[in-house]
Amino acid sequence: MSRIGRAPIEIPAGVEVKIDTNVIEVKGPQGSLSREFHPDMSVEVSEGAITVTRPSDDKEHRSLHGLTRSLIANMVQGVTVGFTRNLEIVGVGYRAAKQGNKLVLSLGYSHPIELEPAPGIEIEVPTPTKISVKGIDKELVGQTAANIRDFRRPEPYLGKGVRYEGERVRRKAGKAGKA
Repeated sequence: MSRIGRAPIEIPAGVEVKIDTNVIEVKGPQGSLSREFHPDMSVEVSEGAITVTRPSDDKEHRSLHGLTRSLIANMVQGVTVGFTRNLEIVGVGYRAAKQGNKLVLSLGYSHPIELEPAPGIEIEVPTPTKISVKGIDKELVGQTAANIRDFRRPEPYLGKGVRYEGERVRRKAGKAGKA
């Protein structure tokens, strides 16, 4: 039995869960999320908790069991607390700014990069070298942060670029100098 899959998901106060055939909808103080889950999985709401069960011990059912439970748990956490992903910009002249709703990045290219966030995503720039991506959908927050990082990934020689907060960049030695 999956350790992750068999753990019940507690429903906090103020969160409403509705299940229709194989679509689950979670409403909370931060907003509302809905997701379709695999028809083989059975999801039940009882006594302030959500439980996910699988029909058999097939390999596919075992893998779907933990996945379905994790996705639903992330939905519950998203509508109550939300998710945040922080990015750091390292490099001389590299900076970020907010113009209205757009994120404007200067990353050493001949032009500034403008990014319009998806609906439900909020981007903050507390300092010119820090970016904070917030939202209720964990998948969308992570994908937006990954898209920002892809504009200029950290390079291994000087470590310049956009990186996740706390990310360690493996550095290379570079050319050996004259002896």
